[in-house]
Amino acid sequence: MTLDEVVDTINAQKGCESAMKVFQDCQLTASGDVQLGAAVEKKCEADFMPGLNAALKQAYQREMRVCDRKYRNKSGTMYLSFAAFCRAEVAQRYSQRALQAAGPKNR
Repeated sequence: MTLDEVVDTINAQKGCESAMKVFQDCQLTASGDVQLGAAVEKKCEADFMPGLNAALKQAYQREMRVCDRKYRNKSGTMYLSFAAFCRAEVAQRYSQRALQAAGPKNR
């Protein structure tokens, strides 16, 4: 599978959890994971971003910046992958919380 095909597969998933599973299964542990992680972020954000108040949006952005800073001074493409996974995991957590708060009807 090409990188674009994996992104298309992530985008075709019904929700955040399955998108994250594809990301985990198809990871490259290299800079290509940045593109895959961004697709997962977008998929997961659809679950919570519309209903996020300003304070929670700031908290989310702060957690994303922590991921960006965590490996900032490391060299090697694997650290780009680590940051991409960190960001995707943050988005996944927010998605899980939003779906849990919404109840079983929205899962």
